[in-house]
Amino acid sequence: MRAIRPLVLLPLAAALLHGCALAPPPGGDEIRAQALPNLAPPAAWTAAQRNAAPGAVRDDWIATFGDAQLDALVREALLYNADLALAAARVEQSAAYAKLAGAAIYPAVNLMARDGTKDGGDGLSGGGLFASWELDLWGRVRAEREAGRYQYESALADAEYARQSIAATVAKAWLLAIEARLQRAIAADIVRLSGQSVSLARDRLRVGRGDEYDVALAEAALDTARDAERQLALAYEQALRALEVLLGRYPASAVEVAAALPAMPAPVPVGLPSELLERRADVVAAERRVAAAFNRIEEAKAARLPKIALTASLTSISSDLFVLKNADPVASLGANLAAPIFNGFALQAQVEIRTAEQKLAVAEYGRVGTRAFGEVEAALASGFAADERVKLLERAVAGNARALELTQIRYRVGSGDLRAVTQQTIALSAARTSLLRVEAERRIQRVNLHAALGGGFEPSPAPQATGGAGQALAGGKETR
Repeated sequence: MRAIRPLVLLPLAAALLHGCALAPPPGGDEIRAQALPNLAPPAAWTAAQRNAAPGAVRDDWIATFGDAQLDALVREALLYNADLALAAARVEQSAAYAKLAGAAIYPAVNLMARDGTKDGGDGLSGGGLFASWELDLWGRVRAEREAGRYQYESALADAEYARQSIAATVAKAWLLAIEARLQRAIAADIVRLSGQSVSLARDRLRVGRGDEYDVALAEAALDTARDAERQLALAYEQALRALEVLLGRYPASAVEVAAALPAMPAPVPVGLPSELLERRADVVAAERRVAAAFNRIEEAKAARLPKIALTASLTSISSDLFVLKNADPVASLGANLAAPIFNGFALQAQVEIRTAEQKLAVAEYGRVGTRAFGEVEAALASGFAADERVKLLERAVAGNARALELTQIRYRVGSGDLRAVTQQTIALSAARTSLLRVEAERRIQRVNLHAALGGGFEPSPAPQATGGAGQALAGGKETR
């Protein structure tokens, strides 16, 4: 076996030890300064000054509604929602890409063999073991690996944001389904009242105190009320189907819905505006994408520099047709260098492309961050406005109910007409419908607030089902 000359590789080894260190990607403060130059978070939320609890944002917001059925529906959606299954697949894909990006940091070893001793062959047979290892002097491979790692972390954060979004969407769909059921009940009550008006108009006609006009008017109002009830029945069915789609079920409108909205939770701590961008998963994902883009720029810059690789091989060849001068196994160790000379400015174009991609990532971070602040302020303001409207509408419902009672009495004793009864019935229906809508809106805005603040939602532990998107997301492991 031929002797190996390791002294030839000493300069290369020294160069490897003094390889360029990777520059760190921009930190959160630097990214925020670039992406949000005109946005200065206040010391406290502007809309929270009227009614908000102090303190840090808390997790487990679903439990604040005290609804065990909602808790169970969220758990089901986490396991079977189709969008979460897609997010889980993207995490797995990103993990594989991250592993691939870091593979070049290690030596590549390949085995080759041939047999040419059969009929028609050249008589040569043998095999070899070949190894090569690129010396990452300029950090190209390490930058590629870091870009893959940050991209994987962004996929994990995107998946967590998807989980939080699905939990909030299920909660809102649940509240909307309850509201639709109650709106249908109001419509049914209006049908009952309209039916009473028809009976009263017919009774007055029979005893000679009414006329055909009142009967026709009452019957028309009854049909209108029945039509409204049918529309709300369809809306209720559609709300159930929307909820079932989120749960991964067949949309058969068969979900059992509660007969009343859950109690309104107490005011929640909203934290500080300055903490929001560090807490929300979608903002974290955008920040990781900026870091990935930064490392891709470093990779593109290093690609313009020479590549040096160590090579090693161990081969053995024999022949049946002639005697080889040296048939013993041969080992070799060497190095190669490849340096770009001219490629039509393609490598420089790659640097410019990666630089533009980082600018896009920074701009996307700014878009996501601005949206996050807007969502919190909007949810706070909408929630407080709904609180105030509830008090007004409660008085409106009570007043319209009393007015309808008095109008019906006047019609019975002959001092009023049926048109006033019909109009007052419609007014009461509108007031009750508005009150119910605002009551549901209060709870929906509370869900929006929790989602905008980025707080956790995790429901109480439950026995895990086999398979499902939720398990795929929970089972992800960090890729180094």
